[in-house]
Amino acid sequence: QVQLVESGGGSVQAGGSLRLSCATSGMVLSIKTMGWYRQAPGKQRELVATITSGGSTNYADSVQGRFTISSDNAKNTVYLQMNSLKPEDTAVYYCNAHVVPPLTAGYLEVWGQGTLVTVSS
Repeated sequence: QVQLVESGGGSVQAGGSLRLSCATSGMVLSIKTMGWYRQAPGKQRELVATITSGGSTNYADSVQGRFTISSDNAKNTVYLQMNSLKPEDTAVYYCNAHVVPPLTAGYLEVWGQGTLVTVSS
């Protein structure tokens, strides 16, 4: 069974930085995309950033220029470097991936358990 294991959340003051990591647990034949979403209290889950296996990235306008997504394809791991954090970045951050497990036709979408990021003013 494929799982995503997140780490790196925590509390920080506005203007600070945090780095999130998400590693794939279990066997996968390939990964199409990996990314990060977030959900603030009382709000819907929203896209933060994604990266394809080829290295193409996509960011939400609200984090463009402050957050950087990267990946280590050899380790099936994705990172999110978050700089210049704002109180409005406070949310539970979820890792997401589209993977191909063994003996599976097509891609499987997998979600991590979420990691809390709290930014205080």
